[in-house]
Amino acid sequence: MSLLAAAFAATFAVTPAHADSDARAQVQPLLPRITAWRRDLHQHPELSNREVRTSKLVAAELKKLGLEVRTGIAKTGVVGILKGGRPGPKLAIRADMDALPVTEDVDLPFASKAKGEYMGKTVGVMHACGHDAHTAMTLGLAAALAAQRKDLPGEVMFVFQPAEEGAPAGEEGGAPLMVKDGVFEDFKPDAVFGMHVVSAYPVGDVAVRAGGAMASSDTFRITVHGRQAHGATPWKGIDAVVTAAAIVTQAQTIVSRRLDIGKDPAVVTFGVFNGGQRFNIVSDSAHLEGTVRAFDEDMRKQALDALKGVAEHVAAANGATVEAEIPAPGSNPVNYNDPALTARVRASLETAVGREHVLEAQRWTASEDFPQLAEGAHAPSVYFFVGATPAGQDPASAPTNHSPKFFLDEGALAVGTSAMLQAALDFLAAGAPRS
Repeated sequence: MSLLAAAFAATFAVTPAHADSDARAQVQPLLPRITAWRRDLHQHPELSNREVRTSKLVAAELKKLGLEVRTGIAKTGVVGILKGGRPGPKLAIRADMDALPVTEDVDLPFASKAKGEYMGKTVGVMHACGHDAHTAMTLGLAAALAAQRKDLPGEVMFVFQPAEEGAPAGEEGGAPLMVKDGVFEDFKPDAVFGMHVVSAYPVGDVAVRAGGAMASSDTFRITVHGRQAHGATPWKGIDAVVTAAAIVTQAQTIVSRRLDIGKDPAVVTFGVFNGGQRFNIVSDSAHLEGTVRAFDEDMRKQALDALKGVAEHVAAANGATVEAEIPAPGSNPVNYNDPALTARVRASLETAVGREHVLEAQRWTASEDFPQLAEGAHAPSVYFFVGATPAGQDPASAPTNHSPKFFLDEGALAVGTSAMLQAALDFLAAGAPRS
């Protein structure tokens, strides 16, 4: 089957689930709207902090549902609040809206032909990470819950967030800016839920794990300052390139010798090494950039402190100095799923899609700014994954998120919406987590 045929067939495909799943029954009549929203958003993607058309569409649809709507949060963010007819807890559900500077290479009738500006260059723009699906599914979720508001206990805040992929250089954005702009000032959620479509699992499956589900990501920048000299007389200078190389080498011992990787894995990656101007000049400066990733906040702090110590002491041993941003702005904490709340959500997911289709998620070293919303709300959170790879295709070989060939089987729309709807209904019915 071609991708084009698969896209249409998957829309109304019967994905594995309990036949008596109430959430699935509620979502089924909404699928045409959810699919139409997703295809419209996919065809009209917008880069981070530029989600103008997307936010207008979201706000308009939320207003049609009779929700209280706020716009302009974190530039293009939108919030809709649904108040149930009965007392109960408060729940926040987040969907990200931005696309990536990627030129689409998928044969779809609604493929993106959009262009945008990224780092001063004209680029293709594509929903290569599935945020179009997140937005569409959450609109469908809002519609399903709004239809039963009279009997609904509690309140639900739908958070449509811009710039999850990172704000453009020199700008603020994403979850940190939503918190800074007061998204939770008048609405104090008892929990925060989020989900993400991924190619790592087949359509029909969802995956969740307690504890660190996605890694923290801390960018670092290190500039080494030495003293310039002629390459023929290096003893008259202080070689910044050699010093920087020694920092890179010594930093490899942070994970291998200083962290308890029997507890959790961690990663230290150098992605940038710039130094020197000419082959026969001892350089007076070198610049390093990279990331530190961990699944435990204590290990995260230990790794960052260790990297700072390595940079300063190796430089000192070579007679050089360093300027270090460790971490630099734009870092994300560990995406941590509260264990007790995760157990409750897992039970809801099993109700929605069947126990055999709820997997233990593998830890993912990618990062997300979702946990910054949970931190800003001072509430426990759960974040789960929705399989997006078509049945019959090996997820291990499927194009990954962020690939120009990333392909979402639209059967995932029913699965993800049903799973989140069941989790929301069960949470609201059972009440807030006990501290």
